[in-house]
Amino acid sequence: MHRTCLIIPRILFRHASTTSSGTPAEFRIFDRAAKQRQRDRAAADVENSRVADYLKDEVAERVVDRLADIKRKFNTIVDLGSGCGHIEKFIEKDMVQKIIMCDISRNMLERDKDIKYNVEVERRAIDEELLPFEEDSLDAVVSSMSLHWVNDLPGALIQIRRSLKPDSPFIGAILGGDTLFELRTSLQLTEQEREGGLSPRVSPMTTVRDVGSLLSRAGFNLTTIDVDDIVVNYPSMFELMMDLRSMGESNAVIARRPYLTRDNLIAASAVYKELYGDSNGNIPATFQVIYMIGWKPHTTQPRPMPRGSAKVSIKETFEKDESKD
Repeated sequence: MHRTCLIIPRILFRHASTTSSGTPAEFRIFDRAAKQRQRDRAAADVENSRVADYLKDEVAERVVDRLADIKRKFNTIVDLGSGCGHIEKFIEKDMVQKIIMCDISRNMLERDKDIKYNVEVERRAIDEELLPFEEDSLDAVVSSMSLHWVNDLPGALIQIRRSLKPDSPFIGAILGGDTLFELRTSLQLTEQEREGGLSPRVSPMTTVRDVGSLLSRAGFNLTTIDVDDIVVNYPSMFELMMDLRSMGESNAVIARRPYLTRDNLIAASAVYKELYGDSNGNIPATFQVIYMIGWKPHTTQPRPMPRGSAKVSIKETFEKDESKD
């Protein structure tokens, strides 16, 4: 597994927004009912879904690392899109007293219900697009590998910020726009050659440069963003697609075509190996994970000084340094 990490600066917002309570039909990209069915189906296949936990476990551990950097013990944390409990595997009892696991799929929530965690766990079937929590009620919210399936991401972030207590953090991880670019390219080239057109085979995702502005627009302070490119090798495209299915990460775009023909699948697999395969016959799959941290505003948080309040001129400081040289 290959990992790279870099700090991404905040830039101008470009993401289409709607409302915080729901998304009008014309702005809907994802079929949430289909996504629930996919996650239900994945959880029902217990053996294969547990084998495919490797990616979500890896990302969840990195989210918990960021939570551990906050030197306080939380009473109640909400885990949005918790799945079967990836975050909960890495939480220690000195970090939090209770975690509320929330997922659109009841099957996902119940898959590992017999596993004992280090902290108290409550399970609730909740749609991430419609949060039921009262304003100023939560000590922290975390979300790992879930919010990239939300239609109204700005609205979801606003709901998260409202439900947090002042000076409380939100820590999230979503898949970014470069995720599975190898698979996307291979499928597009195949369909372009064989059918003379393209169809959405890989879900559209938020780009890195938008996330900082999304957090600021939602009302968060002290925002931090960083990125991991996690590259996983597979024997072929078919094993990759089977694992995506077992993760509950199959395509859920409303405009998706219902199936891929066998001939197109075989051709796309060959294109994938030709373009990206290594000398051992394996193919890489890149998962771009965007991590975000934002804090609900509070009067005790650091603030920038008013414009023009500086008592030392930067120009004079540089001139003094140059004179010493």
